[in-house]
Amino acid sequence: MIANGLALLASLFFLFPVYWMVVTAFKPSGDIQLPTPKFIPAPFTLQHFVDGVHKYHFWANARSSVIVTCSVVILSMALAFFAATALARFRFRGRKLFIVLLLVVQMVPFEAMLIPIFVELNRAGLVYHLTGVILAYLAFALPFTIWTLRGFVASVPVDLEEAALTDGCTRTQAFIRILFPLIAPGLVATSIFAFIQAWNEYIFANVLLTNENATLPVWLASFVSMGTQIDWGGIMAGSTLFALPVMVFFILVQRRITQGMTAGAVKG
Repeated sequence: MIANGLALLASLFFLFPVYWMVVTAFKPSGDIQLPTPKFIPAPFTLQHFVDGVHKYHFWANARSSVIVTCSVVILSMALAFFAATALARFRFRGRKLFIVLLLVVQMVPFEAMLIPIFVELNRAGLVYHLTGVILAYLAFALPFTIWTLRGFVASVPVDLEEAALTDGCTRTQAFIRILFPLIAPGLVATSIFAFIQAWNEYIFANVLLTNENATLPVWLASFVSMGTQIDWGGIMAGSTLFALPVMVFFILVQRRITQGMTAGAVKG
């Protein structure tokens, strides 16, 4: 009972900022900065949401976010699946070094690679294009997805594939019919992590894209002006709209995310 009570208190502590964000989004502008805060908006308004979706470049930025995020998730899953299968099923020279490099790359701060990536994309003519941002996000999403999927592939007994080959399946058929369905939970878990990383990233999108084709994090930052004027109602409404897809996906697949983390961490 004590442990459950402490867990409940901790949950309320971490959920309160989310609750306050949503509540503030529905408050009239005059009620947001009152000396005595209102925990329940009365009266409530949808004006902040209306102003947010009509703010310049919202729909264009939303479209860019969807394109970038879906591209990163699909490409990272496809590439990571084949790379993880090779690392888990085959023994080749440099395999252990490659696995170590996957861990080392994940330790590099995201921001430290901004200038080198900008220089390379500028040489390729991909700055201010969505393709350049997709490639930059892939560079940071692939190490984690490969590492996690490798754990799932390693957990599938090789005997199952050998039995399918004995029954007349080709190696491709055994790969598609046996291995792929068994590691589907791993694909779901790692795809959610790739989705969250691509959906939330701000710095690279702000540097590599223009206002017209930027992603939603850049649009959200536009609620803060260069001076001291801050549209708190717009920020909270925009943050609510921005966080909603991530929250929905996380609630639906939270068990698979935990399973993916543990499998990727302990399987060798």
